[in-house]
Amino acid sequence: MKRLRNVKILATLGPVSSDGAMIQKLHEAGADLFRINMSHSSHELMRTLVGRIRAVEKKCGRPIGILADLQGPKLRVGKFAEGSVALKAGQTFTLDNQDIPGDATRVYLPHPEILEAVQPGHRLLIDDGRLQLLAVDSTKTSIVCTVVSGTKISDRKGVSLPDTTLGVGALTEKDRSDLDAVLAVNDVDWVALSFIQRPEDLAEVRKIVRGRVGLMSKIEKPQALECIDEIIELSDALMVARGDLGVEMPIESVPGIQKQLTRACRKAGKPVVVATQMLESMISAPVPTRAEVSDVATAVFEGADAVMLSAESAAGDYPVEAVEMMASIARKVERDPNYPGIIFAQRPQPDATGADAISLAARQIAETLNLSAIVCYTSSGNTGLRAARERPQVPVIALSPVIQTARRLSVVWGLHCVVTQDATDLDDMVDRACRIAFSEEFGKPGDRIIISAGFPLGTPGSTNILRIAYIGSDGMTGI
Repeated sequence: MKRLRNVKILATLGPVSSDGAMIQKLHEAGADLFRINMSHSSHELMRTLVGRIRAVEKKCGRPIGILADLQGPKLRVGKFAEGSVALKAGQTFTLDNQDIPGDATRVYLPHPEILEAVQPGHRLLIDDGRLQLLAVDSTKTSIVCTVVSGTKISDRKGVSLPDTTLGVGALTEKDRSDLDAVLAVNDVDWVALSFIQRPEDLAEVRKIVRGRVGLMSKIEKPQALECIDEIIELSDALMVARGDLGVEMPIESVPGIQKQLTRACRKAGKPVVVATQMLESMISAPVPTRAEVSDVATAVFEGADAVMLSAESAAGDYPVEAVEMMASIARKVERDPNYPGIIFAQRPQPDATGADAISLAARQIAETLNLSAIVCYTSSGNTGLRAARERPQVPVIALSPVIQTARRLSVVWGLHCVVTQDATDLDDMVDRACRIAFSEEFGKPGDRIIISAGFPLGTPGSTNILRIAYIGSDGMTGI
């Protein structure tokens, strides 16, 4: 199944898209990998969805990635005697550790870590920022606040803390249980970590997963931006989670942060996913707004590896149409005459490594000679990542003998992943690359491709060979 675009599409599964037939329709419409939101999925449902995705993968014959998105710490106030209360700007309101119904002066806050960490002058945003409080006094039992803006507060509304670093890790007890369940399935490729604050949050999870899944850090807190280089280094991929980020940061700063994170990940050679409200109106409408189309286009122009659908594909009225629309936008942008200049202007300098030197040379030769494709053999996935980092103007076919590697690379810009056995010798390496380029419709007899591989063959991290080859007259033999 050949995609006519480079950016990948990550579709969230949910009530309207959990059966096998719909998953197949979404994949055929353009979804390259699927997200299972553990906030709304039991362990049993997660295992069922994984099984259905793998059944679609087997039927369609193309590696499909699976991302399990952990919920992370959900901070909420308690309940009120009347369900909600009216507030006025300037009044005093207290959050405390008294587990009794709230009133117009106070409410229970069942999170001692917040009571310990908030300091005078810190902001507390309730209900996605609809109510803003400013701490004026704090103890380990209560936080006395002034109402800055907002008119009411009601039961169990969420609390965001843009100025406060909590002294707890990113994993809750629910997350640990969910992570254990995901790892036990042994068929999930990525785990997304919510509300990352610092590099230590990732170090803890790395010890648990031991390389069995890729770690995708969701950037949605300002504290993460203060140490973003370290977080990128410890992550396998990043997600720009614009929903919560737009609550904890001034909403007008989110587009600039998105560009900053996209470019930082491109420089590091790490995949980056842009998420949240990309085609939000398609939850209930068959077409998106013009602003949403421009939003998706901006992510594509910037060179994001993937764009994500949330409720649009999980709970909307038009899940297949949303995927088709996102794919159509991506194809149109990538054919825009302005696209090459914009995306290639951000091309990073290669690192002083053999893999980067080979990837740079492969791109330059392919573009100079107008070759049909770059074919890279990759066991660990690193060669595929470095090839995609170059953002070449020709297709990249990633050949791997490891199905888990091919699935994990499904989130990476421009990679068409094929599972195949390792080549037995150099002739087989060329023949196999030519046969697959032909069969996958990336070249016809007489076309040329360039092949990168490592010698000794099958040795991870040894990419050191470039070979230009013709696709034979029978479409099978490399000459």
